[in-house]
Amino acid sequence: MKIFVTILFALFISGCQSADPLSAESDPRSSAWELAFTEPYYMKVWVEDSAVEDINGNLFRRTGSGTAAGGEPETGEESARGWHAVGAAAKPVIGADLPKRIYVRWQSIAESQTYRVWIDVPEEARQLMAASVNQRCPETPDEQASYSASIYLGLAPGGVVQVFVRDSCHRPVKVAKAKAEIDPLGPSQGKNGGRYAYPVSEKAKRYIDKYGIPYGSW
Repeated sequence: MKIFVTILFALFISGCQSADPLSAESDPRSSAWELAFTEPYYMKVWVEDSAVEDINGNLFRRTGSGTAAGGEPETGEESARGWHAVGAAAKPVIGADLPKRIYVRWQSIAESQTYRVWIDVPEEARQLMAASVNQRCPETPDEQASYSASIYLGLAPGGVVQVFVRDSCHRPVKVAKAKAEIDPLGPSQGKNGGRYAYPVSEKAKRYIDKYGIPYGSW
């Protein structure tokens, strides 16, 4: 009788586990989510500093800096408007719970301007980040869920910041937008003689001379 009850219990547990075919409970995953930066085509940026406050009120400094993901496609056509791709070499924010807000200070190389802003991360974004590692994509249920949750900051001329996260099907979803203020100290907070990280590339210069900077398109 005890063996029979044990078998029934095992079958019950097995049934519960298989009740949700999209569960990623057993899939491998990272203990940290990732922060990345992206830019419109030709509108190069240099991220000077970033920080994260998580939902528990903990502050994590220097969470990422350097270049952002972008490109200079040789199509001969206007291509800087909007966001064509959201992808970058992301950096894990180790020890942080999901983000409440994110700080970024960056140089907009295309317009020789420096911006800074704190961006509030909405609850919708945190839910999507959690789902991306806890649930498999309904379109590809046999594939493992994302290894780590990610959040992307799109940095554009005019101080525009677009916030994207990826859903359980790895698609980028825009979840927030912010307008940064100009940093009155300039690049490197005035410690570098007003010099920017690098000059506008020849490709970008030719593009901007021809099409201009499409303010308002991001």
